[in-house]
Amino acid sequence: MTKMNKGPAMSALDKLRKHFCRGQVYRRADLLSLSNSIDRHLKHLVEEGTLTKLAGGLYYHPKQSVFGAVPAGDKELVAAFLKDHRFLLTSPNIYNTLGVGLTQLYNTTWVYNHKRHGCFWLGRRKLDFRMKRHFPKMLSEEFLLVDLVDNFHYLVDENYEATFESIKRRALRMNTKVLAKNIREYGGAKAKKFFREILPG
Repeated sequence: MTKMNKGPAMSALDKLRKHFCRGQVYRRADLLSLSNSIDRHLKHLVEEGTLTKLAGGLYYHPKQSVFGAVPAGDKELVAAFLKDHRFLLTSPNIYNTLGVGLTQLYNTTWVYNHKRHGCFWLGRRKLDFRMKRHFPKMLSEEFLLVDLVDNFHYLVDENYEATFESIKRRALRMNTKVLAKNIREYGGAKAKKFFREILPG
């Protein structure tokens, strides 16, 4: 009986290429078991456009749209960089939503996390990683108000007295039990001192 021709065997590079899913970020360390020549293969995949190198040891398999490659999402990027899903993305721009008179816009993203501190370029994004012992899983108005008091010194060209008067009025309109819980769990020394003087009890 004549044996059927199964075609050429899949190369090691092809096997590695098939591992990637569009829109996902990968760490070199997690790919070591998939190739016995990982650096050569990664270099080839970057050169051919299958992967984009974001930072040392960090790669992205881009989604494609009619406008070209779609950048990696911040959550996927940060999770791969930290190798941890315990982080919170925020920005001083979000303080403007509290309605306390803030107007400035900032081109920065803060990453509250447990592992890294400092500014890092990941692809074309510069992210400011800030280590904090405690932070919530999601942003809330109560947390943002507490966080604003602790971080006001990072803001520029804002009227301190007018802003803090507005913060007092905003705090007293909130659910004070929920606000107190956020102060207790996430507030720094500045926030705890400030709110202690204005909240009942």
